[in-house]
Amino acid sequence: MTTAVEMRNISKYFASSRTLATDNVDFEVQQGEVHALVGENGAGKTTLMNILYGLIPPDSGEILIHGKPARITHPDDAIRLGIGMVHQHFKLVPSFTIAENIMLGIEPNQAGFIDSRAESEAVRQLAESFGLPVDPNLQVQDISVGMQQRVEILKTLQRNARILILDEPTAVLTPQEVHELYSVIRRLANEGRAVILITHKLPEVKAVADRLTVMRRGRVVSKDEVNSVTVADIASKMVGREVILKVEKQAAQPAEVVLSVENLLVADNSGLPAVLGASLEVRAGEIVGIAGVSGNGQTELVEAIAGLRAIDGGAVHLLGEDITHQSVRNRRTAGMAHIPEDRMSTGLNLQTNLDENVIVTVYDKPPYAERGFLQRQPIRNLAKKLVDRFSIKSARVGEEIRTLSGGNLQKIVLGRELNGAPRFIIANQPTRGVDVGSIEFVHQTLVEARDAGAAILLVSVELDEILALSDRIAVMYEGQITAVFDPDTATEETLGIAMAGGTIGELESAAITEVKVS
Repeated sequence: MTTAVEMRNISKYFASSRTLATDNVDFEVQQGEVHALVGENGAGKTTLMNILYGLIPPDSGEILIHGKPARITHPDDAIRLGIGMVHQHFKLVPSFTIAENIMLGIEPNQAGFIDSRAESEAVRQLAESFGLPVDPNLQVQDISVGMQQRVEILKTLQRNARILILDEPTAVLTPQEVHELYSVIRRLANEGRAVILITHKLPEVKAVADRLTVMRRGRVVSKDEVNSVTVADIASKMVGREVILKVEKQAAQPAEVVLSVENLLVADNSGLPAVLGASLEVRAGEIVGIAGVSGNGQTELVEAIAGLRAIDGGAVHLLGEDITHQSVRNRRTAGMAHIPEDRMSTGLNLQTNLDENVIVTVYDKPPYAERGFLQRQPIRNLAKKLVDRFSIKSARVGEEIRTLSGGNLQKIVLGRELNGAPRFIIANQPTRGVDVGSIEFVHQTLVEARDAGAAILLVSVELDEILALSDRIAVMYEGQITAVFDPDTATEETLGIAMAGGTIGELESAAITEVKVS
């Protein structure tokens, strides 16, 4: 193999957060390989790749592409060198079609007018050639996140990228979509492309990568052949200690019903039915997991319970009180907390600082407010407490948060929502984009909240997380709760059957406590 990328002695210091993000990092990738870049949140992985893609200038060091020195000061330079990057948070125009997004800036035209038919045909041929079929004429705002991921990859391939950087590419994908992406990644590598995979999901590293580089606190601490290390080895190198990969918890002691959902009817953004008569209960001292293929009503169900989406029929009760049409504020006052699916748009305000983000749910309550005025010191004390307790690296009291890694942003949301011992917690994708050491902490924290008497509704695309944390597992299919499983005896296979709309006959051998399919 020949070297596709070589980065030597790359250092980058961020004065705003007083963070040495990369410290004399050496990193190299061969043509025709999948190279995993792993590390804790804030280890410097994304910063290093942003430097390679020209989004951030390094303070020192040099970059060689295919053995030749390269000066990369802008993404245009990277693209000309055959480098493409698919970001963790997609860079697509929602109101544009798939074809318009992929061909943006390189549109075919006739006499100065865009040739829409030629544009769509070019995208169709591109998609077919890489085994990534799409409908070029669909608007991005109307497609699933898995399809958006596909569009991002096609966009880089259309620009003839020979070096692909994938930053947390499976963070928002279903298990089926993840396996499809694995196949695409391997095919691209087999065709001679270099693929750099930034991920927190260590089984992915074992499944798809050839080699890996581990970063910790801005430095490279390990370079290995993937087949020579175990998942536990990688985790300990990332964190610097042994990591407990199995969730340790006692049997649940369910008490009174905290949340009751009865025959809920909810529409999606297009006004079409998304939740069709769903019913469930969550008791104090238990975690109820919701499993389902993306797009089967989970998001709409959670948003309706949280007060973020109108309810067209049915009822929601919290601690015996009807909150069906109550405001979000009233629901929080009644004891509800919500870890949202999208931390970037729903969970946080990236235009402001840490202090303001941690008090958005308690800004009107003492000691944070007195006689209508915010109290600076109690707010700062809360911010510091959450930073310390949740090990939010690089976050500082009173300073901006937009430069923090995705995992550290997730920790801010977790810390804020779990503070104050809420009676009912919605945990929607609570470990999305979070590193293995932090996942361990998040899982322990949720279990501790359960053991302290909280009722927790867990929604996750990670079936192993659902199986590990849940005391009961409800499966959603086409807007309904179709089955409830005992996690002690359920498997990914039996859950998968139910998630795909399996019949009672197919589920008879599965360990289920209740079947609701007809």
